[in-house]
Amino acid sequence: MDNPTVEISTNRRQAATLERAKKLKILVVDDEPDNLDLLYRTFRRDFHVLKADSGINALEVLATEGEVAVIISDQRMPEMKGTEFLSKTVPQFPDTVRIILTGFTDIEDLVEAINAGQVYKYITKPWDPGELKAVVQRAAETYDLLKQRTEELRRANAQMALLSVLVQVTQTTDTLESILEPIATAFSDSFAADSCILQLVEGNQLVSVQGFHSRVGTVVNWLDKDILVNEAIATGKIQIALNVAKDSKLTDLSHYQDTGVQAHLVIPITYRNGMLGVLSLQWKQPCSLREDELNLINLSAQLVAIALTSSRCHQGNL
Repeated sequence: MDNPTVEISTNRRQAATLERAKKLKILVVDDEPDNLDLLYRTFRRDFHVLKADSGINALEVLATEGEVAVIISDQRMPEMKGTEFLSKTVPQFPDTVRIILTGFTDIEDLVEAINAGQVYKYITKPWDPGELKAVVQRAAETYDLLKQRTEELRRANAQMALLSVLVQVTQTTDTLESILEPIATAFSDSFAADSCILQLVEGNQLVSVQGFHSRVGTVVNWLDKDILVNEAIATGKIQIALNVAKDSKLTDLSHYQDTGVQAHLVIPITYRNGMLGVLSLQWKQPCSLREDELNLINLSAQLVAIALTSSRCHQGNL
């Protein structure tokens, strides 16, 4: 069986670089305008800083902006103490790292909040900008590590689910048409693709037999118009465009613009030098793929080839 060469485009490396360079969001909360402005100016160079002048307004900011890496909140605020506000953020944003600014008289509230896992660190007033910046930097690194581990666990679970589906499909060798959609769904879920199409190929030409899955409405099949698909069929190699708008080899972007697809991965499905089909993963935003994900795609493509071949042989023997 073939082991298609994985070609990693310049766009993929550029996308990964941009992802790393993106500033993390932090939220600073203080009811005193001068302190709030000082917090903003302290961190605006290194982070995308959101501001709120009360716990209530801070909750509204989070409802609009979504998860932030770090929250820095004053403790003594009218209407809602800092620890009370922070406790309300835990259920929805468990990975966010929380820092409280406080005086010595608030120790009892702090002990309770720290013991409940709601506060990562407290800084006593008057705070030193250099010390606070160092604490926030460590907090951001902690957040990054938490998100990395969460994402690794999600990916591992999705990858196991993908391999499980492919093994099951291979063993059951049901009708050829019936196995295409489960495979497309498994790939889409594993790599968080917005759409996935698995289309068969005969004589190096796409045929009408296909399976698809979409998380964003109806799937429009334009694979016969796409240069990446033609290249995958011609070369038997994976084709990658993870930022369509900046990919020089894509001379016709009309079908991408019509469907809103901004990243496209085409995986040829081959068996003993024969082209069986192509798998198209599509995203509505530019994205990046890790090396281990590409290796998994390579392995999974081989299992799909076995499943398609087994199903064809089964049907031929009926």
